[in-house]
Amino acid sequence: MPSIIEQAAYAQGIVWQPDAAHANPHGDWDALGVRDLLVQWTAVNDEALIPGAGLPTAARLPDWKRIGREPWARDVIVGLAGRFDETQARGNASQLAVQSIALASAKWPMHVAGWYFPVEVDPTWTNAASLAPVLARLPRPLWISVYDNSNIGGPALAAWLDAWLPHDVGVFFQDGCGDYVREPAVARGYADALSTRLGAARVRIIAEAFRAKPGGGFRAATAGELKPQLEAYRGYRVYLFDGPHYVSPAVVRGVVSTATP
Repeated sequence: MPSIIEQAAYAQGIVWQPDAAHANPHGDWDALGVRDLLVQWTAVNDEALIPGAGLPTAARLPDWKRIGREPWARDVIVGLAGRFDETQARGNASQLAVQSIALASAKWPMHVAGWYFPVEVDPTWTNAASLAPVLARLPRPLWISVYDNSNIGGPALAAWLDAWLPHDVGVFFQDGCGDYVREPAVARGYADALSTRLGAARVRIIAEAFRAKPGGGFRAATAGELKPQLEAYRGYRVYLFDGPHYVSPAVVRGVVSTATP
């Protein structure tokens, strides 16, 4: 008989956005059902998190071998080269692609299940179609992420993406709950529209595990806030953004403690 935790399977993946304070993530996210790791980037602002990519390497490198042995990182989608600043990333996408190709050729000591290009898109980016030939140069399977803070709606977002995104590139949809842009049920509607237009295999959901604080900044979502998100997205592959920053063991326990046998 599977345990309550195994039956819960609230999420399939976590996102990890490496920074100086979170260079070697530890967690128990597998208790939520997580077995996939999406790394936001492995080079940022021209500094790589692995040697041999032709870029300066960070002073503190992740222990990729140990990470690859974690139960929540059985399959790893490797984020490639990015920028902290979104505008700079969009304006330098071609240069980031060159760096990304070098990163993809590095020796990764874990099971690489795909690649993620960390230049995020949204419908306000009027020149987003210029990204298509850049994406064509990158290895497959390939993913990008999309958000919609202007609330054009799921069908319109899906049509916009379908007009220019290569048909072999998958999409991580950022649900918008962290900034209170929308409720989980509305985010589910977006995912359904994307799945209908792009195909179910190309759509995964990023569940934002943070909440904006009055006056600025973010805090971790509580288990009571996070659980309705995860329940609303049943049937999709769901990735928590992000595990090391916001999904503590206490939050994990809070989510699974009320799981139904």
